[in-house]
Amino acid sequence: MQTMTPAHDLADGVARFQREVFPAKAELFARLAEVHRPTTLFIGCSDARVVPELITQSEPGELFVVRTAGNLVPAQAPGPDGVAASIEYAVAVLGVTEVVVCGHSACGAMTALAEGADLSAAASVSGWLRHADASVARTAGCAGPGRLAALIRENVRVQLANLATHPSVARARAAGNLSLHGWVYDIGSGSVTDVATTTAA
Repeated sequence: MQTMTPAHDLADGVARFQREVFPAKAELFARLAEVHRPTTLFIGCSDARVVPELITQSEPGELFVVRTAGNLVPAQAPGPDGVAASIEYAVAVLGVTEVVVCGHSACGAMTALAEGADLSAAASVSGWLRHADASVARTAGCAGPGRLAALIRENVRVQLANLATHPSVARARAAGNLSLHGWVYDIGSGSVTDVATTTAA
């Protein structure tokens, strides 16, 4: 029996999409070909187990999605930044009215930080995870098996605070046009917990 390669699996998926899914949603895709008006910016982890559209049962076109390792959001800083550009585009150009920062259980990035993993062989990962320094500091007093869960929750709150430093976000919040939400998704149970929601600056 021949084992399918990932490339073949992906090609089969595309063929199935074109054969079964696209025709059933042809009217939606025709509209999306002309209009792009998502209502929510969803900032989640790059983890393959966390699929924003699946978790929220959203249709194509409803979510503007940014995925980063550890669902980290760098605070506003000078110079070009892909995450900052995506946030600005979603908020200032597309006019989303909600932003969700979503952490999740068993997060590899947070696990590495909670366990003090040696990341010397992964310099880019180590540098990126510096955006969670405040999260680590705020949970320094936690110990035992609850430390990871506490770090995951606190990290969502810290990233929301970082998000609020972006000028486009600050302006939209000051105008009362943007709500920020912090979620933690549990992979094993499917539960979603709201750990922080704010509607005004």
